[in-house]
Amino acid sequence: MGDRPAAGEAGQEGGVLCGQAQPGAEDLHGQPLRRLLDGVTQKMLTQTLRALERDGLVTRTVYPTVPPRVEYSLTDLGHAAGRLTTAVADWAVDHAAGIQAARAAFDARSEEPRPAP
Repeated sequence: MGDRPAAGEAGQEGGVLCGQAQPGAEDLHGQPLRRLLDGVTQKMLTQTLRALERDGLVTRTVYPTVPPRVEYSLTDLGHAAGRLTTAVADWAVDHAAGIQAARAAFDARSEEPRPAP
C-alpha cells in the first residue's frame, strides 16, 4: 500500500474481486467469498479487503453475532472498477491466440544464436 497511487493499488489488489462481483449480487462474506477467490490465503484476503475499503471500493458491515459476521459490498466506485476489469479480461480472452503467437515468435527469436561482437 504505502504511497503508491490509488489507481495502482485498486488495480493490483482488487481487480479480481471487483470484476467477479456483479451489480445487484448479494453481499460477499465468509465461504462464498473464499470460493470466489480460490487459492487466496485468509491473510491476503483480509489485507486486500482492507485496502479496497480504504480506497472506497467496498464497504464493510460487521454484525454483532457470535461468531461475528462480516459482509463486504461493492460501492458504486467498486462496480465501476469491476466493469473495467471485466472489459480487460474479455479483451484478453478475445485476443489469446494473438498473444500466444506473439509469445511464440518472441521465444523463437530469443533462442536464435547471437553473432559474436
